[in-house]
Amino acid sequence: MKALVLKAPGKFVFHSDRPEPTENPGSQCLRVRVAACGICGSDLPRGFDEGGAYHYPLVLGHEFSGIVEEAGHGFAPGERVAVFPLIPKPGEPVYDTGDFAQTTGYDYFGSRRDGGMQEILRVPVANLFRLPERVRLLHAACTEPAAVALHGVRKLRIQVGDTALVIGGGPIGNLTAQWLRLHGCARVLVSDVDVRKRELAAEMGFETIDACAGDPVRAVMDATDGRGIERVVEACGLPVTFTQALACAATFGEVVFMGNLHGEFRLGEKAFSSILRRELTLHGTWNSKVVPRGTDDWSTVLKFMDDGLQIAPLVTDTPLLEEGPKIFESIRHRRAYHNKVIFRVSPDLCGA
Repeated sequence: MKALVLKAPGKFVFHSDRPEPTENPGSQCLRVRVAACGICGSDLPRGFDEGGAYHYPLVLGHEFSGIVEEAGHGFAPGERVAVFPLIPKPGEPVYDTGDFAQTTGYDYFGSRRDGGMQEILRVPVANLFRLPERVRLLHAACTEPAAVALHGVRKLRIQVGDTALVIGGGPIGNLTAQWLRLHGCARVLVSDVDVRKRELAAEMGFETIDACAGDPVRAVMDATDGRGIERVVEACGLPVTFTQALACAATFGEVVFMGNLHGEFRLGEKAFSSILRRELTLHGTWNSKVVPRGTDDWSTVLKFMDDGLQIAPLVTDTPLLEEGPKIFESIRHRRAYHNKVIFRVSPDLCGA
């Protein structure tokens, strides 16, 4: 089978004849042919940093879709699915509540075990989500990041008519902005340093803040007559944007920290006192939930995808798996603009 294999930090090698996996990562597994697989921002440190991966060789990819290729456990061959990448293991109290990402012993496609940047995987039935007919397999590869965005937004106590701010206009930030609007926010502002991400956000109907044109906090205050923002989501993961998120929040406002922090974040006495005096509510968010089925994050994403939740405008690149080494190098060294990159692992399926 075709596979893009990480051999060592920064060394991606395409294989056309890698053996298919035979090990079942859990009970009740089915053979899945991968259609499409997205590149996540977390794949870059995993792929390039020394010690960034759990082991080598490793096939990256935790954002993927495909078709079931064998019958069993209620599935028929040819059914189109999105794959939840976390494989939980029972034994901790949070497992019983469905908070699988808060357990310590889980397995994970694309990080702890080989993921979706290869043609075939064995996948537990519990990790498979059937796609609505309207949802393209290419877009379904974005179910995971869309669910991560939704999981964070669901932390907020949004009231119809609220004003919201997303700091970071990349794929996760844009999806977060879309969810905030779908949840009833009347105004959604998106702050970013990249003009192309701001232009995309503006085309999709969001107000934008140029984070390079002076103080973005002052720009937010000017846009809200000094009141600040009721619901703020930080989707960058930088110390400076963590600080901005807190400063932009209105009295009694809420802040969700969604970005995985890179660097040391410090808060001075005055800034911390301001959190207390404004009685802000701060939320951490991590991954997504797949229970209870039907109203969980993943099921909800698929109810809205390509029907209210737009994926197509985010996608800038749909390379073949053979182009993997080149595209990873381009992203790493910023040789071109890449917003959302989705590999067509099985090109014949990606029009479906």
